[in-house]
Formats: sequence, C-alpha cells, structure tokens
Amino acid sequence: MPVKIGVPRALLYYNYFPLWNGFFRELGCDVVISGKTSKAILDKGVKMSVDEACLPVKLFFGHVVDLREKADYIFMPRMVSVERKSYICPKFLGLPDMVRYNIPDLPNIIDVTVNMSRNEKNLIKSFTEVGRLFTGNYLGIRKAFQKGLQEQERFERLNQLGFLPHESIEQMEKGLISQNYSPSHPGKLTIAVVGHGYNIYDAYISMNLINKLRDMSARVVTPDMLTNDIIQDRSDELPKKLFWSMGKQMIGSAFHYMRSQSIDGIIHVASFGCGPDSFTQELIERYLRRSRNMPFLNLTIDEHTGEAGVITRLEAFIDMIQWRRAAQ
Repeated sequence: MPVKIGVPRALLYYNYFPLWNGFFRELGCDVVISGKTSKAILDKGVKMSVDEACLPVKLFFGHVVDLREKADYIFMPRMVSVERKSYICPKFLGLPDMVRYNIPDLPNIIDVTVNMSRNEKNLIKSFTEVGRLFTGNYLGIRKAFQKGLQEQERFERLNQLGFLPHESIEQMEKGLISQNYSPSHPGKLTIAVVGHGYNIYDAYISMNLINKLRDMSARVVTPDMLTNDIIQDRSDELPKKLFWSMGKQMIGSAFHYMRSQSIDGIIHVASFGCGPDSFTQELIERYLRRSRNMPFLNLTIDEHTGEAGVITRLEAFIDMIQWRRAAQ
C-alpha cells in the first residue's frame, strides 16, 4: 500500500500545499489532509500546546492530533526562510520540536529544514532529503520536485486571476478550472483583507470573514492576488528593509491597495499574541492616514473571539463605507 503522508490544514498549508502535494504524489505517496477546522480540533490544539502560543500555532497542534491515526508520516518542515535574506516567524522554526514533545503517540515526523536565506537552491536539497525516505531514485526525486513546482506555479496563477488560495486548492483537486478561467465574485464594494493566509482563509477562526463580506455585497481581495514584484516594490518604500517574509507581504499588499481607487476599505486581521502583526498593523494604519483617508478596520482574533462581535464590527464598517460613498 502507498505510504500515507499527513499534511495539517493549518499555517503554511495555504501557501505551499500544491508544492508539497505534487511532490509526494509524484513519488507515489498518498497525501492525507486533516479535516476542516472545527471546535473539536481547536480545543485539542489548545489543550496540547503551550499557553504562550498564538492562535495559529494552537490550531496547528489540533490538526496534527487529527492526523495522528490517519497517516504514516506527518509532514512538518522546519521553516527558516523561503527567500534570500528574509526569514519566517521563529515559531515555525521550533514547531516540529514543540509538537514532538507535547503530543504523544505521533507517527514519524518529516521535519526537514527549509532555509533559503543564503541560497535559494537549497530548496532542492531539502526536497531531495525528503525524497530519499521513500526512494533511492534521484532522477525520480528531481522529477517529483519539478512536478511540485509546476503545481505551485499553477496555484499562484490562479490566485492572481482572483481565486483565493483555499478556493484554488479545492478547484485544483477537483480539476475543474484552467488558468484561463476567472472567478466571478461581483460586489458593490471592494474590500482588501490583509492578513496571514492561515488567519483569513480558515473559515472557523476567521468567523467566516470572507463569506460574510461577500454576503454584504463586497468583493474581497487579498495579498495572495498580487505578484511578488508588486509586494517587493511597495515594501521597499519603507526606510529599512523588512526581513520578515510574511510581514513584508502584508505591508506591501496594504501599500498597494491603499493607492488603488477601486478599493473602498482595508481590513487587517491579526492573531492575539503575534508580535510582528502588532507592528504591521501600526505601520499600515500610519501610512494609510498619511496617504489617503480610507476606512480601516483592525480585527484581532484568538480562541475566545465571538462571532457576534465580529459580525457587528463588519456591519458597522460596511455601513460607514456606504455612508461615505453616498455623501460624496
């Protein structure tokens, strides 16, 4: 029987799952994804993780527990850097150790280190290390790596066409769309939702934010719809270089959207206890006030966030935008 590789539906799943999925499937493995986030999964994560962890990390623990009896291996790369001279949150670096020492009876963990801060070619070395667990055929490993890259490129093209990452992943799995197809989510307003993918695309912890905005006749755009060049150019407007890759994505996208005349408002989503998020929110708000008087809403979420409060704030935000437009 094929080896089952478990992938938690959390954290960088929303950024790189097509790459991982294409690689493992080409090697002949079955890829098993944890279930969609629920109260039960979150509660398990909160119970297993340390109190000081942020909500996304606690949720990751819950998804690992969900995979405990379903997979032969759990893929949990030790993420250091995904681009030159930039880094990922330190919690991602220590995540495999945190999980291994807090959750008992786990299957084997694939915790290969991904560090592209000095040399982006190190990525192929990391995937070769993983591939050697399942085959000695180096040509087959290289072929699987290329397949993963192709899937990732297709995924990013779909995002730039207007699909949100969780929608792109679902549609790719079903084989329903081509790169020439564009989704249709018309709206009377256009709202930019700026935040980490694991916060805004997980319907449970975000209180179904995106669909609620759509129900309010708003079209939603996010950082993942922009190219890396746009993100880099806009983030370079800061006096100093940002060395946090995910913070750069949020800053760069917010700076781009605040200049667009088609954007009616920006919502910044952050998780409680995330230090970098608190800085990006402050920077975005300050620059927004200087450059354009655009409506801005900051939503901070944790495991205690209530849906009623989020709905009330969203309704007030949308009402304010509509009132402003009517008054112009």
